Amino acid sequence: MKLPKLKLIIFDVDGTMADTERYGHLPASNEAMRMLGLDVQWSWKEFRELMSIPGNANRLRLTLERKGWKPKEVEAIVREFEPLKQRLYVEQYLPTLELRKGVRALIDQAVRANIRLAIVSTSYESQIIALLKTKLPEFVSRFEAVLGKESGQKTANNGYLHRQCLARLQCVAEEALAIEDSEEGLEAAVAAGIATVVFYNDYTFGSGFKNARLVAPGADFVDLEFLKKVWASQFVL
Repeated sequence: MKLPKLKLIIFDVDGTMADTERYGHLPASNEAMRMLGLDVQWSWKEFRELMSIPGNANRLRLTLERKGWKPKEVEAIVREFEPLKQRLYVEQYLPTLELRKGVRALIDQAVRANIRLAIVSTSYESQIIALLKTKLPEFVSRFEAVLGKESGQKTANNGYLHRQCLARLQCVAEEALAIEDSEEGLEAAVAAGIATVVFYNDYTFGSGFKNARLVAPGADFVDLEFLKKVWASQFVL
């Protein structure tokens, strides 16, 4: 039987490409809440506990509900919070972020090997594209699909967004490799039938990552040729 070739790498963004949660989304959220006059400031510990809930708007919604806010009041403030936080993140905090070690090199290797690139994330697509333009300008055009919050729910949804990515690029799951940093992202990609590697970070370290093909501290510990072997291992009986 002829084995398929690795044709596509699907990246997650937050925590995988860069430490956006701690150094981008958290401070942008806190500043937005201050500007709206809210008596809410998340510590990193509190934010980590909220990260199982996708999206900072949903995290704020839960926080206010716990404080006893009425539903109409919650929704009104969340509508103000979302665009303000996004603007602060893109304009003020994103430029100061650094890519995780090894990410640029891995993307460069994939481009040179003519492997297609895509992104599936829980973030807004405008935020993802802003990160690419700011941190990876030479590779922006090589990401053929960027699927974020506007395209659907990524986690706890039977791999819906990963399946959408495959369909858009007319690629089958066996030809793809996903790169994630969290248990939730891993489960989403695996649910779509995609072999997945995990580059954990300081807040996902210690998770089970049961169905990962590889678990490593970061992209700087591997290269494309090694990842190809990891991907190919799924076809070994």
